[in-house]
Amino acid sequence: MVSCQCDWLLPELMDVVRLFPGAETLDIVHTCTVSGEEFRNRFCIGGEEFCFTDRETYTDGTQQKSLVKRFSKLGLYRILSKRYQKTLPWGSLTGIRPTRLAYQNLEKKGEFEAFFRTLGVSEENIALTARVIAGQRGIYEKDPQSCDLFVSLPFCPSKCVYCSFITAPIDKTRQYMPAYLDALARELEAAAAQIGRLRSVYIGGGTPFALTASELECVFKMVAPLRTNGCEYTVEAGRPDVFCEEKLDLCKRYGVTRLCINAQSFSDRTLEAIGRKHTGEDVIRAFEMTKPYGFDLNCDLIAGLTGESVEEFCRSVDTAVSLAPENITVHTLCLKKGARLKEEVSSLSEGGMSEMIAYSREKLTAAGYEPYYLYRQKYMAGAHENVGWTKPGKACVYNVDVMEEISDNLAVGANAISKKLFLSEGRIERVGSPKDLLTYLQKTDSVIAEKAKLFPAFRRKSFL
Repeated sequence: MVSCQCDWLLPELMDVVRLFPGAETLDIVHTCTVSGEEFRNRFCIGGEEFCFTDRETYTDGTQQKSLVKRFSKLGLYRILSKRYQKTLPWGSLTGIRPTRLAYQNLEKKGEFEAFFRTLGVSEENIALTARVIAGQRGIYEKDPQSCDLFVSLPFCPSKCVYCSFITAPIDKTRQYMPAYLDALARELEAAAAQIGRLRSVYIGGGTPFALTASELECVFKMVAPLRTNGCEYTVEAGRPDVFCEEKLDLCKRYGVTRLCINAQSFSDRTLEAIGRKHTGEDVIRAFEMTKPYGFDLNCDLIAGLTGESVEEFCRSVDTAVSLAPENITVHTLCLKKGARLKEEVSSLSEGGMSEMIAYSREKLTAAGYEPYYLYRQKYMAGAHENVGWTKPGKACVYNVDVMEEISDNLAVGANAISKKLFLSEGRIERVGSPKDLLTYLQKTDSVIAEKAKLFPAFRRKSFL
């Protein structure tokens, strides 16, 4: 149990506590006082007192609050790290975007490495962050008129144990497809006036290829009038059990440039354990079917899947590399609200996660891939990260924009979150659509109205 004088600080401290299994049973009392540039943190744990004093200048109340949060979390991390004889790969950092913090320090001081060391970040992850920033050169730019378009198709053949995105397999929700496509058409018609300089289009899910070819073409026809500049165009094709040449032909005909094949693992045992209805060989066949079309391909893998050994994961990395997709994304298993896995277990163990992550970094680097984006989530196994790797010149613009939050994101469909950036003010405003399909269908008009208030009209354009 943690108690502190600031209610807003409690969740931040709890994020640190959860990094150390067993620490949630401790009685922790925290106080923080600020005197000029001095930040004094006092912790009482089991009758023992710990005090830390840190110094830094600030210019306003917002910066002061940020520093209170940073130094309070760092103090608690120091205590628990020593108590449990354990250091973590990202130290006291619990935020989901380490690179964003690094960019902020680059802008202020011209470097971030020393700052990350004060937070306990490992040298390996400091180097990884530097590589990611280097991998974003030529893509990373802040433009108040730039925008990415996301189209949500929240339908899948089945629900994997770790997934929180969909509420039911498509055979339970197909009855809503006509109404859903109509709602998308209304959202996209409204979006046509709100898109400035379009940087990328991303059709995600769910599993977009779970739709029939005619349904998928309907979506492509809606997007076509908005994408007039030939920008990057990604579709999450998903699993091999929904692949067919007719859908690949459609992607090619409508100008799709990137496809994501979400393998997750090439181990048949693992695929069965997570709820997939296909084999590793099926995934390989999907890659072979896709390659003649000339799309840039991304392969997703997840480290730490149910019961998977280090050796099995490493074999999946080897297989992915042998298929030579332009991008390979290595995720770390995470407990997500709404996922069956979160209902079955309360926490994820480190297991062989460090070995898995280290192997993937070494193997992908040796194969000529470079990291170009990374992000973290709460309740990740081993407090690691998700990393996107790319061959030279093949980085995904959409992923960089979304992870670094440097471009507006206009998102349509159920469970889609639109973001409007106010760069000069350093803030972001969001409009979220209902996750539940029926609720979304009932509230589509109100979602459209909310976004109209947030996004300015750049031009008028109707295509229905």
